[in-house]
Formats: sequence, C-alpha cells, structure tokens
Amino acid sequence: MSSEHVVIVGTGFAGIGMAIRLKQAGIHDFTILEKASGVGGTWRDNRYPGCACDVESHLYSFSFEPNPDWSREFAPQGEILAYLERCVERYGLRPHIRFDTAVTGATFDEAAGLWTIETSRGPLTARAIVSASGGLSRPSVPDLPGLGTFAGKTFHSARWDDAYPLEGKTVGVVGTGASAIQIVPAVAPRVGRMHVFQRTPPWVIPKRDRAIPIEERARLRRAPLLQRLTRYRQYWLHELFGLGFVAEPRILRFAGKLAHGFLRQSVPDAALRERLTPRYTMGCKRILLSNDYYPALQRPNVELVTDAIREVTPTGVVTADGKERPLDVLVLATGFQAAEACAPFPVRGRGGRDLDDAWREGAEAYLGTTVAGFPNLFLIVGPNTGLGHSSMIFMIESQVAYILSALRAMRAGKLRLVDVRPEAQARYNQTLAARLARTVWSTGGCTSWYQTPDGKNTTLWPGFTFEFRLRTRRWDPADYEVVS
Repeated sequence: MSSEHVVIVGTGFAGIGMAIRLKQAGIHDFTILEKASGVGGTWRDNRYPGCACDVESHLYSFSFEPNPDWSREFAPQGEILAYLERCVERYGLRPHIRFDTAVTGATFDEAAGLWTIETSRGPLTARAIVSASGGLSRPSVPDLPGLGTFAGKTFHSARWDDAYPLEGKTVGVVGTGASAIQIVPAVAPRVGRMHVFQRTPPWVIPKRDRAIPIEERARLRRAPLLQRLTRYRQYWLHELFGLGFVAEPRILRFAGKLAHGFLRQSVPDAALRERLTPRYTMGCKRILLSNDYYPALQRPNVELVTDAIREVTPTGVVTADGKERPLDVLVLATGFQAAEACAPFPVRGRGGRDLDDAWREGAEAYLGTTVAGFPNLFLIVGPNTGLGHSSMIFMIESQVAYILSALRAMRAGKLRLVDVRPEAQARYNQTLAARLARTVWSTGGCTSWYQTPDGKNTTLWPGFTFEFRLRTRRWDPADYEVVS
C-alpha cells in the first residue's frame, strides 16, 4: 500500500461519487470501507414501506451518470439503490470495496503525514481519509420513559424488520416527519389499528409525482440532451424556491397560505384540520411532500394522537392525559442525529486532539469539508452542507470536486499534509452564523433537527447551491497550512 493511498469511508452517494471521480482522474490507489455487506448507505438502510425520494429522480442522481429509465418522477427506494449498485459495477469499484469493515478509529501521525485507520478487520494506513459516512447514518431514538420495557415489537424506520408481519396488528408510529408520512399511508391499509403520535404538525404540500411512461423514457434514452434540459429545469425551479429559505422568508409565508389551502381541501373535518395546522413559518422545519398522508389519517382504523407521550409500558403507550393505547408494534419514525456534534468515528488529529472535543460547542468545518487540526481529513456532507430546498447530490458533487482538487495538489507537490488554517475556518463560520441568523430556520418560530439543543444550526447551508459550487470549484492552498 503506497504512501499516497486514499481511504473512503462509506458507499452511499458520497463515497461512490468520490471513488468514481478518483478513477476518472487516474487515481486508482484507494480503498472504500463499508461496515455493511452491501452498498447504498441511506438508500440501503431505509427500506421501510413507501420509502421514496422527495427530490425529482433526474435531479437526484449523478450529473455524469444520467438515468433515462426512472419509473416515476420521484424514484422509490429500490430504484435508487439499484442505480447506485449499477454505478459500482459500471465504474469498476467493487475490487476497491472492503465490505463488513467498520471503522473504529483514526489517528494522525504528524511526522509521517499519515493516518492509521483502525477497523473491525485490522488497521491500514493512508495519506488521506474521505469520510463519506453521511449525515443520516445514525438513527435518533427518542428518550421515552419505559421504552425498553415494551414487550411488543419495536424498530426504527431506518432498521425496518421486513420479516415481521404487520397484518391485523395494532401499530403505533412515533413521529410525523419525512419517513412517517411515507410509512403511514403505506402501512395503514394492512394493519388492524394505527395510532400516529404527533408532537408538532408538519407542513405538507402536494407531491407532483407520476409514473413516467415507457415512451417518455425511450425519448430520454434517444435524446440525452432532453434529459439534461429536464434536469436543468428542475434544478432552477428548486433554486427559485430557495429564495424563501435564504433571502426572503415572506415568500414562504405566501407558500404557507397555499399549503393551508391544500390542508383545507384534504381534511374536511375542522377539529382534525386544527390539529394538523402548523403554528410556525413554512420552511422552519423540513417541508414534506405527500398526496396520501392526509387521506391516510382519515381512515377509520387510524388515530392521530396529539397528546404528549408520558411513558411506554410493557403493553403500549400512555399519553399525558393518562390514556393507555395497547400496541403490538411500536415504530420509531424519529429521524437521525444530524445536528449533534459527533465525529463519524473516533478521530485523533494533530497533538492527539479528539474531533469530538473540537466539536464540543457544535460541529463546524471549512466549506463543510475540512477541520483545522485534522490534516488530510475530508468530510462529505459535513457541517452546514445540508439543504432545505434542493438535491444533496449537487452538494456532494461540489465537495467531491473540491476534495479531488486538493488530492491532486497533494500528489503533484508531494505534500505531506494540508491543514485548513484556524483563522480561515473561523472567518467562514462567523459568516455562516450571521447568514443563518437571518434565515427561516432561525426566524420561523420552531425548533428542528437542524439545530443542536442550544440552538446552533450545524446542518444547513444558508445559500443557493450554485454559490456553494462556486466556492468549492477548486482547492486554494492559501487557506491551508501546507507541509512538504
């Protein structure tokens, strides 16, 4: 293994995209570590009923690998996973992947300029690490009193048990976020009874989904330019909507009125509609797309529960009003630990400094990609690279280009280490904080998974995606300490 070796952690969109671009650049000395036995990341782990993307298929894919054969406007989970598996085969990545290999730690040797990576299958050494383990890889389990005492079946939406039959069962769903609004309509017709436990009502807008006819797919296959134009149109429509998030929140207040109209049209019952009406500005929490969530809540076997959960008992859930609802199954549709300041695995940089310690007051990085004191470590989907309005694949490709530029410079200049300057990182994050303070995520009157418990938004990018693309188009050594 050469001293220029690169280790990529994870085989979701980020890891696969990085590996493909390395190969295209003529860099073949890399290894991909994957803790699971298959590729796919988020789209491998999230296989719950109804799981699908909420960004259009042609935009939620690699720009260099268009797929004319998406079956729907918004691709279902299985098709996205199959797409990633095809990319692995098409670009010859499988020989580079070590499956069932979990990273348990990484330590930087400053004298050698090398990382030692500890794994479940032994150590290896690399000049650079690209952490592509993603922001949605650690399920968030709610701190519900008595949760461990429940005698029925419990699983998180990201750890769905396909072998467990739901037919005729009484099911409780905790949460009303992005996964819940897909699970509830898909599962409700199969179960005997369903209780949906809501803490805060989400903003829900229609999902402009449709089956893509075979004839249209054939046209796209024959005319790649047409597919490219479709992608461009979708991209700029999302950027236009992004004005409300990053520039003028009043736009979202207008959009909120349209969403209220959708709620009135979908839910005739005034009492139920009142409990489903958000009390915060649209966009402050993630906006959800669904055509069948509101109808599912009005099924005779479904109950929306808005009283807070007091405790979980061996037989069910007790709410604040003292009522117990007996359950056979408890589904935790409670999302992921996205904002918490936590390293993807134990990381020790210069002087033995721990990354968790560096992030004790909230995770931050330079361009969401590098962290001062941790040379030759690159993060994809790092702090403040998330989006509320467009495709994360665009952001991933921007970071991949930046990292590739840095790796090329390191090889060309035979650099032992590159470490972002603390002052560059501090200036960047001060600017981010000032911009975030003016966005709907800070002014919209809600708390969300975008923020840490003390209110710091460590998750989202407060700008347009094309601005991020321009900022990351090339690696600038002036922002870094460079050691040969």
